[in-house]
Amino acid sequence: MTDQSTTSNYGADETDSAGARQRAIEAYEGARDRAADTLGQAPLLALAGGLAAGALIAALLPRTEAETRALRPTARRVKSTARAAYDAAKDTGGERLGELGISRDKAEETIRGLLDGLVDAAKASANAGLDAARNTERR
Repeated sequence: MTDQSTTSNYGADETDSAGARQRAIEAYEGARDRAADTLGQAPLLALAGGLAAGALIAALLPRTEAETRALRPTARRVKSTARAAYDAAKDTGGERLGELGISRDKAEETIRGLLDGLVDAAKASANAGLDAARNTERR
């Protein structure tokens, strides 16, 4: 009796397994067809996705000693170039602002004056509101 129930359950498992297998095959085929359609319609998008995936994988893999030795001179050169570009942009920007008469002190003075003006305007508005409220109460 135990053998029959085991056999009948086994047969049901095979049917379920076959159905699951068929659904998996259909899902795979559907995904493959959609991917093929997408590649046909937007190959540059697919290329960008592949490059992004490759960059992610490369970022996750540990760097080998050989890569470190090979990349060290290039990394130094890139860092040096970036520092030179930053310094040149900073110096040029500072010079141009100086030509326009804009300095750090003048900017601070302007901002301080603006804030003082805003505070004065807020005080005046508050006082006007209080005066109006007091005048309304007296009537």
